[in-house]
Amino acid sequence: MDAIVSAEWLKSELSKSDVRIVDATLFLPEHNRNSKAEFEAAHIPGAVFLDLEEVTDPSSGLPLMLPRPEKFASRAQALGLGDGSRIIVYDNSPLRSAARAWFMFRVFGAHQVAVLDGGLEAWKAAGGELESGKPIVRHRHFTVWGDTSSVRDLDAMRENLKTGAVQVADARPAGRFAGAEPEPRPGVRPGHMPGAKNLPATTLYDEAGKLKDADGLKAAFAAAGIDPEKPLIATCGSGVTAASIVLAAHVLGLKDAALYDGSWAEWGSQADTPVVTGP
Repeated sequence: MDAIVSAEWLKSELSKSDVRIVDATLFLPEHNRNSKAEFEAAHIPGAVFLDLEEVTDPSSGLPLMLPRPEKFASRAQALGLGDGSRIIVYDNSPLRSAARAWFMFRVFGAHQVAVLDGGLEAWKAAGGELESGKPIVRHRHFTVWGDTSSVRDLDAMRENLKTGAVQVADARPAGRFAGAEPEPRPGVRPGHMPGAKNLPATTLYDEAGKLKDADGLKAAFAAAGIDPEKPLIATCGSGVTAASIVLAAHVLGLKDAALYDGSWAEWGSQADTPVVTGP
């Protein structure tokens, strides 16, 4: 299964017994929207809601960090997501948070997973039906598994800063990357890692919220000074929009793009990590 599927494809596959639909919409406080309430009001038939704010590691002290494999498997089982499922994730968020869910499922062993291109808006534009209410699901076995080969931590980022071996792509908006705009989280310094390149996640999508085609993605990478054919580590504010860079790199054929899970929420809050400002 491709990493990206269209609304028309999903309409034709929706009734298949192994297809599972997951709404992974995430909002920030400034969006002033409630993802759970919006899901219950209208979602793709049969969809379940994956709460990205809850399926985390609260012991880390950082926002939205990957949970332990056991926790993820438990939540997946409770949502009726089991081994052998073809999982389609979508969102209705300006963060394109479905990419984060796609990344998480892959880390935790579900490789038959794809993102619905354009999310809920694309589904509605294609004439897809909607339903409301809370879904009734049957628990399914989801094997506990975790492969963190595509995840980087603070130590790995410190080491990469010394060696410069892997290019770092920062998905935050240009103003935050440059340090011209304040960070939304208290105690986090503005700016970016030395040597990082700015590849705003928004540049990877078209006006309809669909991932750009290969040429468009290559152009976005090139404009940021990032080579999508060479190893890269994606970062952002809290590891959510960085997943769009990993997804885009995957679509372009780079299968081992990594994500710095702590991202700027971690790096920018350390007392001894170097921070630079400017474009």
